Amino acid sequence: MELHNIPPIFDENSEILILGSFPSVKSRETGFFYGHPQNRFWRVLAALENEETPQSIEEKKTFLLRNRIAVWDVIKSCDITGSSDSSIRNVVPNDILSILSASKIERIFTNGGTAHRLYRKYIGNDAALLPSTSPANAAYSLDRLINEWSVILRVENNGGL
Repeated sequence: MELHNIPPIFDENSEILILGSFPSVKSRETGFFYGHPQNRFWRVLAALENEETPQSIEEKKTFLLRNRIAVWDVIKSCDITGSSDSSIRNVVPNDILSILSASKIERIFTNGGTAHRLYRKYIGNDAALLPSTSPANAAYSLDRLINEWSVILRVENNGGL
């Protein structure tokens, strides 16, 4: 059984919540979300916000909070082989309500099909599915991901995420 060891990133001003399934091996090693260098999560968000891609954990936290984005995962603990979402078993979900009650979350998005399926199974039906930024999602180029993820820009009218 693997335990999720990365705390959620959010504050009272967060308006968008993006949920993955469970941290990859690389993310668990680095202690932060989307830690694999080939994962396109940070490049997609930076492109949408017209900013430089954050590099350090501190830069990533600052980027998220400045843009009112909360990030966490659906799963608190599970059995998983490596980083393979298809191997996930014995899921215990995270307490997503703890973020919702302490922030201004208006929209919830899931990063990929596994996160979406598990969110619907354990939490609710109020999340919008976005294509996975994982390098395993080879069907999506970076440009295609940026285009699909641009839906999060429509959450607000002031031009920011």
